[in-house]
Amino acid sequence: MNIGIAENNRKKVADELSKLLANEYVLFTKTKNAHWNVEGLDFYDKHQLFDNQANQLASTIDSVAERIRTLGFAAPASLKAFLELTTLQETVLDSNKSTEFIKDLLSAHETIILQLRSNINLFADSYGDFGSSDFITSLLQEHEKTVWILSSLLK
Repeated sequence: MNIGIAENNRKKVADELSKLLANEYVLFTKTKNAHWNVEGLDFYDKHQLFDNQANQLASTIDSVAERIRTLGFAAPASLKAFLELTTLQETVLDSNKSTEFIKDLLSAHETIILQLRSNINLFADSYGDFGSSDFITSLLQEHEKTVWILSSLLK
């Protein structure tokens, strides 16, 4: 494969994207949990919100996996692999109130934002992969918007 990026650099980017894929998948699972289990007077609104967010994450997961494949490597695709690669933690919440789910999801999105932000320049400057740098910049913007929405719900 000759796309203008050395194989060892493509591998390093793919490895970082694999960690991102794991985090996105775990966040998707957290979001589906919120969608399925939220309770309270605001149930219907939050049930819909979490479903919309889960659908967006499903699309993101597919895009990240396809980017890894574009670089010439297999995307991790098992729960075992995701659990080994993720930096997110499962959280046992005290209740099924929307605010508990929102706080947990907010924290997970912030973790992913920090991960993305740390890789933008690394991908471009160190590995010469401007395409992956641009790709994760757009993901960063999506996660930032979700953080804004979730943060606004807690005020």
